[in-house]
Formats: sequence, structure tokens, C-alpha cells
Amino acid sequence: MFYHDSKLQYEVKVEKPDPMFAKLLQQAIGGIEGEIRVCLQYLFQAWGARGPQKYRDMLMETGTEEIAHIEMLATAVALNLEGAPNETKDEMAADSPIIEAIMGGANPRHYLSAGMAALAVDSNGVPFNGSWVVGSGNLAADMYANVMAESTGRVLATRLWKATNDKGMKDMLAFLIARDTMHQNQWLAVLEELGGLKGVHPIPNSFPQEQENHEFNYKFVSTKISPDKDGNAPSAEGRWSSGESIDGKGEFTTEKATPRGGMPDLAPPRPEGFAQQEQMKGDDDNFIKSVFRNL
Repeated sequence: MFYHDSKLQYEVKVEKPDPMFAKLLQQAIGGIEGEIRVCLQYLFQAWGARGPQKYRDMLMETGTEEIAHIEMLATAVALNLEGAPNETKDEMAADSPIIEAIMGGANPRHYLSAGMAALAVDSNGVPFNGSWVVGSGNLAADMYANVMAESTGRVLATRLWKATNDKGMKDMLAFLIARDTMHQNQWLAVLEELGGLKGVHPIPNSFPQEQENHEFNYKFVSTKISPDKDGNAPSAEGRWSSGESIDGKGEFTTEKATPRGGMPDLAPPRPEGFAQQEQMKGDDDNFIKSVFRNL
């Protein structure tokens, strides 16, 4: 069950309506970094949660808070669409080369499809895609997905903050940026509670690690063959290539990539698949010659 309060979670004010900025705000609503994504992600994780009730409750509370963020942004879009003189865009563009570069025009669907309101789309008008929502049923894996979602969302919010001179919009975005800070720490706190990096990894930690191929479970495989300026082709060396593994259960090593399997050997095409006759013969040499004859 959900409850609704007619008041916004945080104040949304627009000093100078700007349809162009309304278009940019759509990314924070329906884009892959946006609030619809995290809202649905946390709610679906909660609805499928198994285990201690506290994790379900926390996910439900945060997912519900994200609905409030969609409401705030939708209100901001509507306020920015309430008319702006033509000189507003020119004044803002003159103050910021970035804004001048990205403001190519308002979203016509704000008027044509929504009657001066927000849409469930990104800044290019592409509808929200539900395949972006991650809910694996593994709490640790989901927490990493959540950290990523909040991190890219915070990056987007900071860019939007930079892209506007409107004090009201900067204030609203500063609030959303702060909530992204909290939520990043919140999901990391869950990982810490689950046992920290050494406790939760490798994910899932319920699979018996003795069943892994131990020759490769902590080996960095270097596929680089292009030489550097000195004529060498060294592998990328770093924390990941030597020393104790992050989960504390192995030692990092490095090797150059080498093919360990044979050539794929597939059966001839099935007649009902209607491949070319030359393919059916199974004679690679004749097939190749036939291909070149027809070029």
C-alpha cells in the first residue's frame, strides 16, 4: 500500500521559466540515469526480497522516496514550460558556452503530447526502458547495481546543476545531489553489514568456490598486442595484477592471453534450415572457391 502527501518533499521554484532546461530535466526523469529507473529498481528488489524483513522495508522506503523525486522533477519541468521570453535563452547561453552548445530547442512533445507537462522519456524523447531495472534476487549484487545507479544519477544531477543559472533549480538539484550522496552510502552500508568486501565476494558467496577453475579465478588475462612507444606490448599492471585478491581468498597473477581451445567444429547445416548447397557439401575448400568465383 502507498500513501500520498499533496506537498512536495522539497521546495521547487523556477525564477525564469526555460523550456530548454525542461528538456534537459527529462533525462533525470526518464533517462537511464534518472529517477524512474532507481524508483522501479528499488521497488522491484523489495517486492522480490527474501530474507530479513529489514532489507525489504528499507528498499520499499527508498523506492517510495524516489517517487517523490520524480514528482519534484515533473513539477520543475511544468514550471519551466510556463512561458519564457525568447531573450531568456540568449541571456543564459551568453553566460555559458556549455548551455549554448546543448540548447538546440525545446521538446515539442511537452506541448503536443503532454500539454505543457513532463513525460516518461529521456532528454531525446526516448521512452523509459524497463530493461534498465535490475532486481537479481541476490542482495549483494543488487546493492552494487544500486550504487552504480545512484553514482550515475549524481553525475547527471551535478551536470544539470552546472547547466542552469536559475537559483531555484540549483537549490532543488542540490537537494537531489545530497540524497544521491546518502543513497550511495546507504547501499554500501548494506554491503558492509553483509560482511564487507571479503564477506560478500565472490558474488554469490553461496556457491562453493572449490568448484571454480582455480587456475583462472584470480588471474588477469592480458589481451594487448599493440606495442607502446618503446616497441613493447606490456600488460596493464596495477592492483589487479599482483598481490592478495580483494576478497582475500587468492593471489592475483597475470598471463598473456593464449588460445586453449581447438577450432570450433560444427555439424553441417540441417536441410530444413535451407542454407546454400555449397554449405551442405561440407567441403570448405570448394565452398571458399565458389564464394570467390561469384565476387
